Amino acid sequence: MTVRSRFAFLFSGLLGWQSAYAAAITTHELARPEGIRQFHVMQPEGMSATLRPVVILLHGHGASAAWMLGQSAFGGYRSEDWAKLGASKKVLLIAPDGMKANDGKQAWNDCRADATTNAPSDDVGFLSALIDRAISEFGADPDRIYVFGTSNGGGMAYRAGIVLGSRLAAIGVQSSLMAARSNCMAPTHPLPVFFTHGTADRIAPYGGGAVTAFGLTGRGSGLSVDESVDVWRKLAGLPDPPVSYRYPHLHTSDKTSATRLTWGVDPAQLQVELLRVDGGGHTGSSRTETLPWLLRKLIGEMNHDEDTPEAAWRFFEHKRRQALQPR
Repeated sequence: MTVRSRFAFLFSGLLGWQSAYAAAITTHELARPEGIRQFHVMQPEGMSATLRPVVILLHGHGASAAWMLGQSAFGGYRSEDWAKLGASKKVLLIAPDGMKANDGKQAWNDCRADATTNAPSDDVGFLSALIDRAISEFGADPDRIYVFGTSNGGGMAYRAGIVLGSRLAAIGVQSSLMAARSNCMAPTHPLPVFFTHGTADRIAPYGGGAVTAFGLTGRGSGLSVDESVDVWRKLAGLPDPPVSYRYPHLHTSDKTSATRLTWGVDPAQLQVELLRVDGGGHTGSSRTETLPWLLRKLIGEMNHDEDTPEAAWRFFEHKRRQALQPR
């Protein structure tokens, strides 16, 4: 049930649009066997009452649901790009909190068998119950449910795709690798998947290997980005080569560049897409936001040629669960 409510008035400078908009952000609880779980819901003004598209946003290890919606800062950085996307595109955003792991940080129980500092909770069951709640209480369209996760949240998005794939229209992952040593079965349900990753990511290395997480141990290991992409591309039966698009370079001071690789030609059907950020670190892309100096030194460079939420939503927008079901 709702335990508190507030209105967040967000001002967008995206692409020069200066209009103000408002969105209601409410906090809710869901009883689970592991205890009370909390999640935030952002409902932009002007949404339809029913059959709303919904993106479930999963934070990274040590972050929070509030951070995903721009309501708190992480390392001195507050990002409102997902909130701006939700308000401008009229998308229902649901951001749940992970459970505290044995290192004291909020985390998800993703597929990595060697990630000893993952949460011990039944997060697949939690996400399934959250989808039920989104449909029954918040008017979510059962055919337009998308899951997007960053870092450890991206690992949880992979797990949702493997176990709950028949309930989802697509998943998206940022700075996250498929598990090298996995507690999960291999995916069997073809699903559209959006990836974005920096080639200079020192935390979840583009070429695969140990996840270092600021030098901490116990974060497990992953396949390379190319291997992660291939798992889902081959499952979907999508042949090489992809269609490639190089983004215009918008800022001469930006040390990164962005390329979009897309397998599959129909945006309403199975596709796999990789937004590769050459020189990018363990972070998303933003045209309008910048990382503080210290955080940039820790996690690497941010690309400013694209907005990650815009790119992910462009990939999600025309995909429907029902259209992807076997005939």
